Amino acid sequence: MITLVVAHTGQLDPAALVAARSLLEGVFEGEFTDHDWEHSLGGVHALVWAGSELIGHASLIQRRILHRGRALRTGYVEGVGVRADVRRCGHASAMMTALERVAAAAYELGALGATDEAAAFYAARGWLRWQGHTLALTPTGVVRTQAEDDCIYVLPLSAELDLHGELTCDWRDGDVW
Repeated sequence: MITLVVAHTGQLDPAALVAARSLLEGVFEGEFTDHDWEHSLGGVHALVWAGSELIGHASLIQRRILHRGRALRTGYVEGVGVRADVRRCGHASAMMTALERVAAAAYELGALGATDEAAAFYAARGWLRWQGHTLALTPTGVVRTQAEDDCIYVLPLSAELDLHGELTCDWRDGDVW
């Protein structure tokens, strides 16, 4: 039996969090870091269970993204992964639908950094690739993040956006986007 659970980090038991991290480490084939895991915590998780086995995870955490002189309350998608043997069965769509509902109710903007493999999936869901420059607020000031320009996607909610303008993310350790 397939079950979708949507819960805040604080509502998940330690075993579920261990299972989520293990799943993501497998999905990202050893390229999922401690910082990546930390970025996935503190928000709302969507978990797909097949009986007692976790087969999918995604989370939505709050960030501040600067755009057009405003700090937008942003629902940022992190840690999206589905076990390889059950991909293309609608699990990622179910998780994203749940998180997009949360984002629409609580945030001005949805945002995420997409891998090349996942970009078409997000675009088909109505996420828009950012066309302008990306930057990050760092401890030493605002820094251009040119390498991220083609991988940032946004879901316009209540904020008015200029997709060709600048988008500046808040600081965090590890990958800023």
